[in-house]
Amino acid sequence: MQNKPIGRPRGFDADEALDRAVLVFWAQGYEGASLDDLTGAMGITRTSMYRAFGNKDELFRKALTRYTEGPASYVGGALTQPTAREVATAFLAGAVGTGTEPGTPGGCLGVQGSLAAGESGRGARDLLAAWREEGVAHLRDRFRRAVDEGDLPAGSDPGLLARYLMTVANGIAVQAAGGATRDDLQQVAAMALLTWPPAARGR
Repeated sequence: MQNKPIGRPRGFDADEALDRAVLVFWAQGYEGASLDDLTGAMGITRTSMYRAFGNKDELFRKALTRYTEGPASYVGGALTQPTAREVATAFLAGAVGTGTEPGTPGGCLGVQGSLAAGESGRGARDLLAAWREEGVAHLRDRFRRAVDEGDLPAGSDPGLLARYLMTVANGIAVQAAGGATRDDLQQVAAMALLTWPPAARGR
């Protein structure tokens, strides 16, 4: 007689459960999301959660990866745009769109997840700070290429432009979480781009 394999209970959809965990962390932040909140939303027991995803910290890491590949995938799409201005436009448009998408929490998990995090949330706060810095680095590298290609003026500072965009996007996320409308935030994004460096001559 063969031993039955030890695994997830029949009918347990790990992807769906993780998507639900993303929404809880997105809405309540790392510290605000209790294990009862998470398992209740995921429709599983704590034992099943530990077996499938590990502890709360590990679940949060998996949720952030899921968020990056899903709602925040606009970042990768923006980086492929042909000009620096189009990168910036797509990046801010994505921040507005994701932060105000009907049926999902307002704002950005990468910002909301660590707000007001105390000592118990230090790991999540550090993780999200590194996540945001990675985004700045990707933007900086893209804008450095734009300078090299002559798309941005030679005197442009790729690092400062990247930091500027991320700061605006984070502000958009906070405003969206507070109830600002998509129309209002689209106007904010448009105003932010008024200071964008003009394309190099001949572009």
